[in-house]
Amino acid sequence: MLPGLALAACLLAFASTAHALFGFGGKFKAVQASGGVVSIPLSEVSDGKAHYYVFKRDGFAVKFFLLQSPDGMIRAAFDACDECFREKKGYVQDGEFMVCVNCSQRFHASRINEVRGGCNPSPLERTIGPDSVTIRERDIMAGRGYF
Repeated sequence: MLPGLALAACLLAFASTAHALFGFGGKFKAVQASGGVVSIPLSEVSDGKAHYYVFKRDGFAVKFFLLQSPDGMIRAAFDACDECFREKKGYVQDGEFMVCVNCSQRFHASRINEVRGGCNPSPLERTIGPDSVTIRERDIMAGRGYF
């Protein structure tokens, strides 16, 4: 009986760790477009943490994240890259870095939206207003091939 309890405890610990590291079960917040744009309040993303979103349309679920880098800039990228997107694993945050879950490459937050190609998080165009970040629906849907 004891080995069964130990196995159950290990599985529970693994599930808890996986949820904390990879956000299984609630990592992505669904967003909708209004007038062709998705609008996300700056107050929601101005804390230095990665915030993950999903936009669903025409049978596609396009995933992206917003992150305020240490320089105060709000960055946006698809939760995918040109190299590892087929694995559908995306990125997790480790302090000031975004880390590819598939290949473990690390990218400083200040590089998001600045560097393209390879395993860099694929940039997503965004506009920063006084109260919100807006992203055009067509720019989000341009990344549907990653998902």
